[in-house]
Amino acid sequence: LLDGSVVRVGAQNLYHEEDGAFTGEVSASILKSTGASHVIVGHSERRHVLGESDEIVNLKMKAALAGGLDPILCIGETIEEREGGRTMDVVARQIRAGLAGIDRGTMARITLAYEPVWAIGTGKTATPELAQEVHAGIRALVEELQGRPAAQDMRIQYGGSVKANNVDDLMAMPDIDGALVGGASLDAASFARIVKFEVP
Repeated sequence: LLDGSVVRVGAQNLYHEEDGAFTGEVSASILKSTGASHVIVGHSERRHVLGESDEIVNLKMKAALAGGLDPILCIGETIEEREGGRTMDVVARQIRAGLAGIDRGTMARITLAYEPVWAIGTGKTATPELAQEVHAGIRALVEELQGRPAAQDMRIQYGGSVKANNVDDLMAMPDIDGALVGGASLDAASFARIVKFEVP
């Protein structure tokens, strides 16, 4: 149905091994066989509910890239980490670990998604200014790790209760390049309005 369109199909997760006795897990090649081109890696629920470590996230990043999938690496802090003033420390650790061993030649295939854990499904949203501050810090870190061209070209999405009534202001920020939308995508009219955002 989507062949020849601008819409791409992605998966919410993959396993870091290509084959073996891993009942219930899905490999990059299985995802590719369905027509998927992208995969989310390290979503906060995978990290905090299902216990995925930074090391596992890195293995999944490498498996996605090796398997021909473009990964969306999720990063973000909990409310305790934010209130403790550790937002950028946490985000920087997750980025460094997630991108460890990945060469500059594949950076163009990676999207980063900043999703503060305290704003996912809670109705709470980081203000556009707060989100922009973190996104700018992320871009500066990518420049430090991978060089200026990679940082300038890097797509950094915001995820965390993105809705039709806040997407315009979020997308107006210079370092927010897109949205990772969860619950609001379940309502077609709401999601269509997010896709067709209007920068003020």
